[in-house]
Amino acid sequence: MGKIIAIANQKGGVGKTTTTVNLAASLGALEKKVLLIDADPQANASSGLGIDVDSVEIGSYQILEHSNIPEEAIITCSAPNVWVIPAHIDLVAIEIELVDKENREYMLKQALESVKDQYDYILIDCAPSLGLLTLNALTAADSVIIPIQCEYFALEGLGKLLTTIKSVQKIHNADLDIEGLLLTMYDSRLRLSNQVVEEVQKHFSEMVFNTIIQRNIKLSEAPSFGESIINYDATSKGASNYLQLAEEIIKKNKA
Repeated sequence: MGKIIAIANQKGGVGKTTTTVNLAASLGALEKKVLLIDADPQANASSGLGIDVDSVEIGSYQILEHSNIPEEAIITCSAPNVWVIPAHIDLVAIEIELVDKENREYMLKQALESVKDQYDYILIDCAPSLGLLTLNALTAADSVIIPIQCEYFALEGLGKLLTTIKSVQKIHNADLDIEGLLLTMYDSRLRLSNQVVEEVQKHFSEMVFNTIIQRNIKLSEAPSFGESIINYDATSKGASNYLQLAEEIIKKNKA
């Protein structure tokens, strides 16, 4: 059975989509079969893997609405062993359209029942909010990865996100685990970056991944070419970091 992992943080610009795309590609490079679900109306995970989002006819919007089944939305992308259910700008309307539906928090969970056994990992790129889209992702997921930027406001909002996760565990998904807190955009030359790492590791210890994602220009460039960092520059620090993260997750889930 595939493990469903949501990548979530209501703060924007923390490396959430970068992590989803490059972790998917890294798991694929390590010969795992991966499905990436783009549940963010900005559709950056889709375009970051070379998908023309304007041409998407069936995507995560239709899956959440239950107007189409996942098998009809899954498409190939530029990363080997990775398949995608893309997003489209229409996804912005889903919060309003689901609000009156029965079991509205379970729409994604129900939809994924038919495909979850066909993949080793299913990664969900969440929207930068704690609305109904993210709630659907957390209800469907087995675990959640929380990217934390190594900058001044790193821990701002983390308490709120952890409270939301506890609420989801209590009401909708008792089996939801925290896969790990992932430190991103780390610059060893900056005292602040090192302070954030120390602070997060001190407060959350075993919840924090050993892997730290370093600030890397190649990671910023890759999406504009519609490629993951593995395709764009496999020798870069960014590629090395995400492969290390993929290996850490594989090892953790074997234990």
